[in-house]
Amino acid sequence: MTLEFLLHMYYRRNSADTLNMVEHTCRRMAEGGMYDQLGGGFHRYSVDAIWLVPHFEKMLYDNALLARLYLHWYQLTKSDFARRIAEETLDYVAREMTGPSGGFFSTQDADSEGEEGKFFVWTKQDVRAALGEDGEVFCDYFNITERGNFEGHNILNIRHSAEDVAARNGIDVERLRLIIENGRKKLFAIRETRVKPARDEKILTAWNGLMLASFAEASAILERDDYREIAEANARFLLTNLEKDGLLLRTYKDDQAKLNGYLEDYACLIEGLISLYEATGTLEWLENATRFTETMIEQFWDEEEGGFFFTGKSHETLIVRSKDFMDNATPSGNSVAAFALLKLGLLTGKENYQRHATTILRLLADQIRRYPSAFSWALCALDFYLSKPKEVAVVADSASADFTELTRTVWQTYLPNRVIALSVGDHAQASKFVPLLAGKEALGGQTTAFVCEAYTCQAPVQTPEELQKQLTPSTR
Repeated sequence: MTLEFLLHMYYRRNSADTLNMVEHTCRRMAEGGMYDQLGGGFHRYSVDAIWLVPHFEKMLYDNALLARLYLHWYQLTKSDFARRIAEETLDYVAREMTGPSGGFFSTQDADSEGEEGKFFVWTKQDVRAALGEDGEVFCDYFNITERGNFEGHNILNIRHSAEDVAARNGIDVERLRLIIENGRKKLFAIRETRVKPARDEKILTAWNGLMLASFAEASAILERDDYREIAEANARFLLTNLEKDGLLLRTYKDDQAKLNGYLEDYACLIEGLISLYEATGTLEWLENATRFTETMIEQFWDEEEGGFFFTGKSHETLIVRSKDFMDNATPSGNSVAAFALLKLGLLTGKENYQRHATTILRLLADQIRRYPSAFSWALCALDFYLSKPKEVAVVADSASADFTELTRTVWQTYLPNRVIALSVGDHAQASKFVPLLAGKEALGGQTTAFVCEAYTCQAPVQTPEELQKQLTPSTR
């Protein structure tokens, strides 16, 4: 979340130092041992100062938040490295952490066969036996030695550039990359025959909401229909199985949903549904986001002092109803709610949503000044509030190549403070729910984009080049 905020600040200030901090940290994490170099996805955290030895557990929320971070880095820089890490992370979740009905599982253990990390580590002899004459080069690239770097075994990590390793081994970079690609595939196949770490198959609404947002954004940014299908299946699963009598439930396992949802469950699901609407233009997702927002306000809002309580009115009576404001391993419910409310306020025209969001930000002001790194997601929401968010509408009479080109232009542009409204065909119905779409038409029957601020729009455009000009800040 801190790195997301730094990207916001780079966009606001155009500061090279800010972007360098993000790029350096993201690259070092993804080249270290806390990233699974064979199967993708991030382990829970590093136990050392160089991102080498991880606690091998993999958490759904870490991979949700990090996948989105790498997606945004890719949007901003078009870095192939950033795209690869985002895709590998999401592919890992799709492969290992997604249930048959579309829910995302919570965690994958650190241990297998009673030993931490056993599933993930290698000896140099194992690698050479598997890869033959290419084994030595592969070991050089991934820092695999006879001695090992973890209890006599090796955690794969990258210490030197491909150019340096290629030169050291007397081969060209393309040859090295082929060795690495083939070697990763072979070792991954061998690793699949090992006893896998156990998996906690609880499906938690809040964590699923975070991952839903990541898959939804990835589907549009990377133009991956399979990611869209995963996101839609997850949203459908949550709406079908984690709602009872209009209220959200917290957890699902073994065909049973239970426990009243907490603030973070509502806020994170709302955020995910907003992202899915922006990526697809399917009004159903925005309608559900708004419906749960009304319930969240009714159930959790403190009418006397402002802010959202952690528990709702439907929970058992507590001596004290606490409020959680600090962003920890996951963003706090109040931070996510503030950000989502600001977006929904623009999309739906409901001003009370913005009033609730600004109340939260005012409550946090003194704490943010004292300890800003504990409120990174709240700071992202604050940046949204203090900026002039772009309101982007793309309208088409039918799905077409022109519509695809214009939406691609929007999603290929890093816009940390924006909302997106898509309408294909049924403009009348969409306009009733999304005021941003009201009065906007596909001019001359051709897909048309409108870029607005505070509902005041620039001239409508119909080409990617014209749209890109309106989306790009004049300081860039």
